[in-house]
Amino acid sequence: MNIKITSDSTCDLSPEILEAYGITLIPLTVIMDDRDYKDGVTITPGEVFAHVAAGGALCSTSAVSVGEYQEFFSRYAGEYDGVLHVNISAEFSSTHNNACLAAQDFDNVRVVDSRNLSTGQGLVVLKACELAKTAASLDELKQELDAFTSRVEASFLVDKLDYLVKGGRCSSAAALGANLLNLKPCIEVKDGKMVVVKKYRGKYSKCLANYVKDRLDGREDLDTGTLFVTHTTVSPECHDAVMEAVAAYGRFDKVYETVAGCTVSCHCGPDTLGILFVRK
Repeated sequence: MNIKITSDSTCDLSPEILEAYGITLIPLTVIMDDRDYKDGVTITPGEVFAHVAAGGALCSTSAVSVGEYQEFFSRYAGEYDGVLHVNISAEFSSTHNNACLAAQDFDNVRVVDSRNLSTGQGLVVLKACELAKTAASLDELKQELDAFTSRVEASFLVDKLDYLVKGGRCSSAAALGANLLNLKPCIEVKDGKMVVVKKYRGKYSKCLANYVKDRLDGREDLDTGTLFVTHTTVSPECHDAVMEAVAAYGRFDKVYETVAGCTVSCHCGPDTLGILFVRK
């Protein structure tokens, strides 16, 4: 079968990866000062951060509409035997539900809930590209991907909780306590939802190195094919600390570094970094 793989801009795959695998994205909407922008098309994370740093209100995001998905799927449904679309977790956005509603108009479109975000979602997209080469049917491909999503391990370390507070995802009291104690929360995606699993204390670069060690060192359950290092803006010191730790504790065939798109950046803010990979 000739299957087209598509996803949302929330998968945070780099332009080079998208081109290499022939993946096409549909952007979510970023709202800044009551004006709509397209994630990664008409606005960048740097512009989001600059706006907030200058005293502007926190930007928000909105899902791709059913109508937008219908138009998007129609571009490829007639050209390919099938279209397989991978969404950000339904727990984070209504994009998945909207995509499913739009797909009902097409016999050869299937939609997969990645149960993840950022390059955790991206790992599901890349798996779709791999499996699509030998899939006997769209339904078989979707079934394999639905089973695969539980093997993706995604987590992030956040330096400051300012954006999470402004976005209503963390209380001001919790943020104040974390800042006073110099705590850096590790947020993991579990069952399609974000939960705090550990808190690190101290200098951010040191916390990041310890976070990577905790995630990778001594693990026998890792699929060592691909690891993503995905981040918003971080200092060179933090970047180097992470890459050194990945080299020391990881044994992956491919290590990709990507920059988080506007959707993740709007909610997590600068100085957020995660490593994302797959378990056996």
